[in-house]
Amino acid sequence: MARQAPPTRLQGLLQVMQHWPRDTRDTLFMLAVIAWVLLLQVSHLPLWCSLTAAAVLLWRAGLTLTGRPLPSRWWLLLVLGLALAATLLTYRTVLGRDAGVTLTVVLLTLKTLELRARRDAFVVFFLSFFTLLTTFFYSQSLLTALAMLLALLGLLTALVNAHLPVGKPTLLQSARIAGGMALLGAPIMAVLFMLFPRVGPLWGLPADAMSGRSGLSATMEVGNVAQLALDSSIAMRVRFEGTAPPASSLYFRGPVLSTFDGRAWRALRSDFPPGMQLGADLQVRGAAVRYEVTLEPSYRPWLLLLDASPEAPVLKGLRAGMTPELQWLTDRPVTDLLRYRAEAYTDFRHGPSRLLTGLQDYLTLPPGFNPRTLALAAQMLRQPELRQGDGASLVAAVLQRLRSGGYTYTLSPGVSGQHSADEFWFDGKQGFCEHIASSFVILMRAMDVPARVVTGYQGGERNPVDDFWVVRQRDAHAWAEVWLAGRGWVRIDPTAAVAPGRIGTLERLEAPENAIATALTAVSPQLRLTLRMLWDATNNRWNQWVLNYGQDRQLNLLRNLGFNAPSWETASYLLIAIVVLASLVGVAWILWDGRRQDPWLRLLARAAARLAKRGVPLPPQCTPREMARLTLAQLGDSNAFALAMRDWLLRLEAQRYAPTRGARERLVTLGRDLQRIPQPT
Repeated sequence: MARQAPPTRLQGLLQVMQHWPRDTRDTLFMLAVIAWVLLLQVSHLPLWCSLTAAAVLLWRAGLTLTGRPLPSRWWLLLVLGLALAATLLTYRTVLGRDAGVTLTVVLLTLKTLELRARRDAFVVFFLSFFTLLTTFFYSQSLLTALAMLLALLGLLTALVNAHLPVGKPTLLQSARIAGGMALLGAPIMAVLFMLFPRVGPLWGLPADAMSGRSGLSATMEVGNVAQLALDSSIAMRVRFEGTAPPASSLYFRGPVLSTFDGRAWRALRSDFPPGMQLGADLQVRGAAVRYEVTLEPSYRPWLLLLDASPEAPVLKGLRAGMTPELQWLTDRPVTDLLRYRAEAYTDFRHGPSRLLTGLQDYLTLPPGFNPRTLALAAQMLRQPELRQGDGASLVAAVLQRLRSGGYTYTLSPGVSGQHSADEFWFDGKQGFCEHIASSFVILMRAMDVPARVVTGYQGGERNPVDDFWVVRQRDAHAWAEVWLAGRGWVRIDPTAAVAPGRIGTLERLEAPENAIATALTAVSPQLRLTLRMLWDATNNRWNQWVLNYGQDRQLNLLRNLGFNAPSWETASYLLIAIVVLASLVGVAWILWDGRRQDPWLRLLARAAARLAKRGVPLPPQCTPREMARLTLAQLGDSNAFALAMRDWLLRLEAQRYAPTRGARERLVTLGRDLQRIPQPT
């Protein structure tokens, strides 16, 4: 006889889990679901909170497995006090989004140490649902929604399991009931999503509007943009009407930085009276490029528009205005996914055509910085061919130096010291776009040519699946603008002189790939590219049709339904009418179903179906007493399930043939008792 193979570790663990008491199994399942809910928040929680939550959950799991008593409330109060103090030290407040979510996580995990009754379990469930909801404060992406859906099904399964107090129902049975509940609620959810009045942004708190996010900054210090190059998250999506401009022309303008303190560039704060300040003086030529932008939340008041956009973009809920430096700003930070339409002219000129007093702001350099760069500027001005030349010849000379001087474009230029321009021009001769643009502007100012740094995004990647251009954080770029007499401000991208392939889509710097992406690239680079494009297109559809479903689309839906001048009141009335109609239909179905079939016969059929599932053969038209006899004969007199079914069937028979007062209430009680009979194992 062949020897049976010993069980594996997984099989042994499953066998042990099957012999756990129901309370142990249910508690551990609940803790696992809570851990998944908190895992979605880990990247937004302080380290001490994540470690505390993990320690408390592990502590509670250990108490469950060993059967030891729960800790006293003094321990809970001590941990809660320490958590409050840590929250105050971390955020300087206990109010606001981040501090509130942190305290909610702490309270949820501590409440698991008070699971002594069903009431405590229900409090944990509701806290878990609320904590799950707060995940939308930080991300509303499709991947986040899928992870939250899994957490929701887990919480519903645990909640259903808590409402089945008798016996040991399997988690699979509870999961099926939870899935059915979710499917039944899906139509209601869809109707609420489509018709609930859209009166403002749903997620986000004003107090947290300026919290730090990856993206462009109001200041540019050496190293900032280099860090963004490692971020492949999406900054915005762009769809052009007709043929898109070449990628080398896609300059999306962000903050314009004109003040330099030796280390960081900042926006200009001119002290000149309004009448002496420089105006935009924008003049455009050629055909307009019309496009639509879906901008990811940046928590900054910046609209990223293609250079140059003379007219305000078409957007809802915000007011936009253009600064004299052609940057478009909104009246409040962009805290939600924002979609707007705009038009731009790639052939344009702006700024004064003759030298004005206000241009002095773009010549200022701090004393005591970059002495070698200043000496280089003086040396170039002494050259005969440049001494009498204008600004254009000086720009050409500097660009030629970049092309032929051995300068390189790199993602890791290292940390710059006090004299960043000197280190670029004479020492390392390498840098990222911000190093190159900053050093270029410093040198131009040293030669008495007005210049400034412009930051934004350059280029992008066209997705052939949905024909959207995807602009990522790694496409963050810095370039320069110089003022030339008779021409105004002229865009000069010194990075193009060092690495021409960086401008456009020829040579894009890529972030280090994870293990899955590396494996896919090794197997089939084209497969990896195709999968990424499909995922980006799917995310875009999620953004367009779900996250960006606002008041305009809701009103368009109502117009398509036949309403001439819809408003949010119209959506409210329609929603109420649908809810009332659905309720009436449900009541009518219940009344019809009750008359169509005898409730007593329906209970008998449910019992027969359960016995058939257990493998008890029943002849047609079998009476309750006969069903009880066959059950005992098939399963034995000592089987708990058979005994419970026998007692229930005899009660059902007595209800039919020896009725008493309150027959309807007794049938309801019998239905509940049948549901509580444990499933056979």
